[in-house]
Amino acid sequence: MERADGFEHQRLSVVPRPLVEAALSRPVTRRIVVTDAGYFPRASEHGRHRPAGAAETIVIVCVAGSGWVETDGQRMRVGTATAIVLPGGIPHSYGADRDDPWTIWWCHVRGTDVGDLLEAAGVTAERVTLSLRGVERVTALLDEISTSLARDTTPARLIAASGMAWRLFTQLAVDRLLPEHGTPLERALRYLEERVDGNVHVGELAAMVGVSPSHLAALFRDATGGGVIAHHLALKMARARHLLDTTDLPVAEVGRRVGIDDPFYFSRRFRLTHGVAPSAYREQRKG
Repeated sequence: MERADGFEHQRLSVVPRPLVEAALSRPVTRRIVVTDAGYFPRASEHGRHRPAGAAETIVIVCVAGSGWVETDGQRMRVGTATAIVLPGGIPHSYGADRDDPWTIWWCHVRGTDVGDLLEAAGVTAERVTLSLRGVERVTALLDEISTSLARDTTPARLIAASGMAWRLFTQLAVDRLLPEHGTPLERALRYLEERVDGNVHVGELAAMVGVSPSHLAALFRDATGGGVIAHHLALKMARARHLLDTTDLPVAEVGRRVGIDDPFYFSRRFRLTHGVAPSAYREQRKG
């Protein structure tokens, strides 16, 4: 028999549903509100089966042990540093492994912006598991949410939990978008960052990281929204901004420091990026 809760040393907070409905009618919390949150350590025989899904979107983060999740007739194993994100209304089942039951942090959310946050995290009905590189940051946020709701469920506390939930989902999105260490994309990005003052040929960079130029271009489009050269130019402009803000170097020297020897070309590229010439940018009041 699978258990929904009742685990030793567990934490469990449930916001009364009338308060949830009230929060969904107010600014801020109508965008995202946490309805439930908790922590189940070594949750032997834990599991849920929802043939019609749940009203809320569910986030479960496994920090130890293992378990499984099933959607659309497909069962997937869930291990440490993995998140399950189940959109509202999606039929699903999940549970702890019999021999090595998982330890999980979890929360349920509702709100008008949840769909957009799911899209940013790459979650779909067919893709409900995410590998986490920032698992400590994610669990720290879930800990904060659970601790906050355990104190009280006043409007102020629900706003605080909403902010933490927003950060939780954006962290899930960041974990999806940032390349893993050692991958061709991560190595290429690091190479460009270390050579802001130089020029790069896409074919040579692709060969260096072991992929074709077309594949490298596709990786950059997915990760940055543009191509390799466009990203390298953006890095140059970021370094140029820093030098203009923190030094008295002549504009032409700033251009040379970012690998653009022609001062007229540097000024033109800077203006296209920022809408003003380098000298005008330097004169702007900031902060």
